[in-house]
Amino acid sequence: MPSRTLLVLVPTRGRPQAARELAEAFDATCGAATQLLLVVDHGDPSMSDYTALAAERDDDLVDVLVNPETPTMVGALNYAASWALDQRPQPDAIAFMGDDHRPRTTGWDAAYLQTLHTQPGMVFGTDLLQGPDLPTQIAISTSVIETLGHMVPPDLVHLYADNYWADLGRGAGCLTYLPDVIVEHLHPVTGKVPWSEGHRRVNTPEAYHRDREAYRAYREAGQLQYDVEQVREALARQHLSAWGAL
Repeated sequence: MPSRTLLVLVPTRGRPQAARELAEAFDATCGAATQLLLVVDHGDPSMSDYTALAAERDDDLVDVLVNPETPTMVGALNYAASWALDQRPQPDAIAFMGDDHRPRTTGWDAAYLQTLHTQPGMVFGTDLLQGPDLPTQIAISTSVIETLGHMVPPDLVHLYADNYWADLGRGAGCLTYLPDVIVEHLHPVTGKVPWSEGHRRVNTPEAYHRDREAYRAYREAGQLQYDVEQVREALARQHLSAWGAL
């Protein structure tokens, strides 16, 4: 039986050193058939550093995908998720991390895959910041993303993706939290790292207001509830299909 696979999408721009540190954390902790895909905006002046990071390795753990779409985190993430759905074979699950996340628990990826194998849907561990409240990093069954047609509502730019995942997963009853799995979020608000230009750019009051209002409008238009119902139905069909195959 082939190993279950996890594809981790990491939108990143102008931070190749952060990507390198993330790759090193993967080297130290991955325990399954997992790939780190750096999604880099077309025209990023650091592109050659990203491609060099992938090229210097003698394995398939790290690769680079150029995002030709709108240079935003959500745009890059949705483009990469669509690309992943076109791959054959598809990964069993597609995950998101920022380039400021660091997996600390050995075998975290195997734990995510095992959870999604027994309970398809969405799974996350503690980021040592939001804990069980928000999935700032997450792994999602590929079937869920295929059903939705997106990984994050394209109405958003950078923020509130984790709010969406929390609301979607809890609403559909398919969100699992693994408190013993640590994927640390080295956000500047923790005081563990300094503020970078990229962090400052996407964490302004204007950015929060824009995405907060966009997500509010998405919910009030009934789109979140529609997504919840679509995921519930898809997972129910998947469950029945699995039973029928026994």
